[in-house]
Order: sequence, then C-alpha cells, then structure tokens
Amino acid sequence: MKVLNLQCASGHAFEGWFGSEDDYQSQQARGLLTCPVCGHAEVLRLPSAPRLNLSRAPAPTTPAPASAKPVPTHVTPERAQAEAVLLQAMRHVLANTEDVGRHFADEARRMHHGEVEARDIRGEATPSEALALREEGIDVLPLAIPDALKGPLQ
Repeated sequence: MKVLNLQCASGHAFEGWFGSEDDYQSQQARGLLTCPVCGHAEVLRLPSAPRLNLSRAPAPTTPAPASAKPVPTHVTPERAQAEAVLLQAMRHVLANTEDVGRHFADEARRMHHGEVEARDIRGEATPSEALALREEGIDVLPLAIPDALKGPLQ
C-alpha cells in the first residue's frame, strides 16, 4: 500500500492510498483523482519522505515528474482550519437530512403547505426553482457539496 501526499491546483492538500505506483499512475491517467474538498481534477503529487521500516528494505519513492506545475503555497493555517470546519458542517448536513434529489422543490412546497410532515431535506433545484421557492416564502439555502462527500469515503 502506498500513501501519497497530494494537492489540487487550488492548494487543498490530502492523502491518497494506492495499491501500487502503477495503480496511482493509472488513476491519474484516467482522471479518477479529484480533490475531496473542491472536486478539482488537477491533482499533483507532493514530495514526501519515505517511511523507514527497519524490518524490511524501504520501498523506493518516485519523484514527481519534472513537468509538474509548482505547488500553490497560498494555503494558510487559517484557511486549512476553515476548510476543515466547512467539511465537518457538510458531513453533518449529509448525515442529518433526507436526500429527495430532483424532487426538492416539490417536496419543499408540500412541507410548506402542510401536505406532508416537515423534516430536514436536501436535494437539487435549478436557480429558477430556488428563486420561485424564495418568492413563495420558502427558505432555501444553496450548498455545493463536493462529490467526494456524496459517496462512501474509502
């Protein structure tokens, strides 16, 4: 198992776990690596120190390709902390709401008019549907959830 330090073009740092170097390169070539924070597909491998396991010979590490773009350095500790808090809030929303998918506007209206019991829901709505809901006095809040949070985390 290889654990690699990765970073997207927006500066979000994260780990990737791969079965082998070939597995990493295959996923990178197929565009399967995306940032868990913003979903950006431009992911760079960061240099990392090899793990020393004295019971076996250490595995050689492959340096990042020379063609790799420079890693953004504008991520401050405050920004990293804010992103962590945002991700935690998004996970809370996902864990404590019902996903009604494309039926969000209809379900929100039904709850607003007392046709069904009120509950915490989330789903998809077009900008015009969200505007119509607001004009009807129904509070809605757009929240872009990264695709990495929508499925099970591996």
